[in-house]
Amino acid sequence: MKKFFSLFAFVLLAVAAKAERTYTLASPDGHLQTTVTVAETLTYDIVFDGRRIMEPSPLSMTLSDGTVWGDKAVVRKAVRGNHSGTVASPLYRSAEIEECYNSLTLRMKGNWAVEFRAYDDGIAYRFVSEAKSPFTVAAEEVSYRFPEDFTATVPYVRKGKDGDWNAQFFNSFENTYTVAKLSELNAGRLAFLPLMVDAGEGTKVCVTESDLCDYPGLYLYNSDGDTSLEGMFAPCPVHAEAGGYNRIQRVVKKYAPHIADIDGARTFPWRVAVVGSDTEVAASNLSYLLASPSKIADTSWIKPGKVAWDWWNAWNISGVDFRAGINTRTYEYYIDFAAANGIEYVILDDGWAVGRGEDLFQINPDVDLQHIVDYGRDKGVGIILWAGYMAFNRDLEKVCKHYSEMGVKGFKVDFMDHDDQQMVAFNHRAAEMAAKYHLVLDLHGTHKPAGLNRTWPNILNFEGVHGLEQMKWSTNAVDQMRYDATIPFIRQVAGPMDYTQGAMLNATRSNFRPCRSEPMSQGTRCHQLALYVVLESPLNMLCDSPTHYMREPECTEFIAAVPTVWDQTCILDGRVGEYIVTARRKGTTWYVGGITNWDARNLELDLSALGSGDCKVTLFRDGVNADRKATDYRKETFVARSGEPVKVSLAPGGGFAAVVEFVSGAAE
Repeated sequence: MKKFFSLFAFVLLAVAAKAERTYTLASPDGHLQTTVTVAETLTYDIVFDGRRIMEPSPLSMTLSDGTVWGDKAVVRKAVRGNHSGTVASPLYRSAEIEECYNSLTLRMKGNWAVEFRAYDDGIAYRFVSEAKSPFTVAAEEVSYRFPEDFTATVPYVRKGKDGDWNAQFFNSFENTYTVAKLSELNAGRLAFLPLMVDAGEGTKVCVTESDLCDYPGLYLYNSDGDTSLEGMFAPCPVHAEAGGYNRIQRVVKKYAPHIADIDGARTFPWRVAVVGSDTEVAASNLSYLLASPSKIADTSWIKPGKVAWDWWNAWNISGVDFRAGINTRTYEYYIDFAAANGIEYVILDDGWAVGRGEDLFQINPDVDLQHIVDYGRDKGVGIILWAGYMAFNRDLEKVCKHYSEMGVKGFKVDFMDHDDQQMVAFNHRAAEMAAKYHLVLDLHGTHKPAGLNRTWPNILNFEGVHGLEQMKWSTNAVDQMRYDATIPFIRQVAGPMDYTQGAMLNATRSNFRPCRSEPMSQGTRCHQLALYVVLESPLNMLCDSPTHYMREPECTEFIAAVPTVWDQTCILDGRVGEYIVTARRKGTTWYVGGITNWDARNLELDLSALGSGDCKVTLFRDGVNADRKATDYRKETFVARSGEPVKVSLAPGGGFAAVVEFVSGAAE
């Protein structure tokens, strides 16, 4: 009898072993590896330089009919591949990007598949539907199970009670970061992406997603006080009404019991883990590379540039003989300022339409919009209009057609404040309609780009960032300097940001105070200048008043001249939350920017990483008294000899910005 049971147990083990199949996929350089296991559940792990930094973590998709892609999966065919080439990226941080990866696609019984890619700087996977008929997705299981209680840096959803998920799905994706052990994260609060986990030994894991199209965005949270992060998605809205801020927001009153309606065969969003050192993560292009290629064949009409912005500075100009405000004379003044400084656009923010913009065809009687557009055109300055979501979405084609024919160049669309399937689809639909009428878009009040900037390159900017507008009402309890030194390593990994820098009123930590009518920045003047290099915004704002810029001609000249799209980008140095030094090249000229948190810092810049030979350097650096008076700065020009480091001292909350031109040798 014992022999019988032993034989029976052996047979069961043999059957189980046969049912379990493992597939190993390594990055081209061999440093990253994932093992995909197909058994009772479908799992994958992440190993970096021989050390497992993520335990086997389950992935599955549950359909509304009860089918679960991932449980007891049966592999019909495993297809391996590799790719090496370049991707053109003309409106991004580099003119072209190298792409190199190994891939594994497991085609499963049941008309579905899962695809993995291993890059040198990350592991990504996505589900693929091969179904011919429509279906609904009830849930998707996303899990990141870490082997230790690592430290995480997460942006929580700000609004809504803990555990009230539906309330938390209504959010603006703007918050500072919370740094805590995984086990100590708030189990009742969602974190939006991207977020970062410090896996120790100098290795960071930045979690994000890409190719987000017609599907809800991913949130993560720790539900059990362990060392894992689990995914959650907003359900499909069933009934929504106008509400919120001036009734231009969508307020969902009822949700469906599923997260997505699917037409049939399609790919789903990539789940991305960017892995590497601080600077390697900051330099990652995976969000762009994993996105669908551009849907606009001819992008020559898309014009990036800078924008003179009215709202942050509250239309406060001085030395004029008219009453400043939301009126024609004020906008003529902004256009004159933009034209005089080579600034491509002026934005008319909230107020150009009657009321609070509920109807975009009812124009404020104090604003002669056609005259303003014509006045700007005659001076080479384009006009961009602000629009609230509900009004823009309600009359989408009518609005785009009418204002394009008027000569308007684009829209800044605001207050989407969701990333459920319907709102994600709106972003794509708005981009397609805007492209039809050759309009650029700035999606304010929205989630991270998640590859949308590649798919629809007429969307130049995305918010989803705790930008400078927050300084109008935030107290100095908000540490914006640490935040600024964090976002290049986390939020910016997902794509461009509408941060809206450029303040000319600057304050030390002790002197800062919120002021809605004459706002200021935390940190030094050179910190603000450096942000034009450190942060990525193809449509970059000049947030302050023309009056202030005209009183600061050196700084204004630098801001006006700095490009907004680049031929090459290098992350020279940095640590998350502490400091970063970024170099970007346009043509043969390099721009280098560095910022620090509230810690003073001495840096040595090795410019040999940018080219060979001597170089002319025009440097804006913190003044000797910038720790007391944050507007204090010095501009100096000198020749840096080949091989000699350039030494720069940063005040607390400080920064520097440099223009580097090689005078011998060649830029690399």
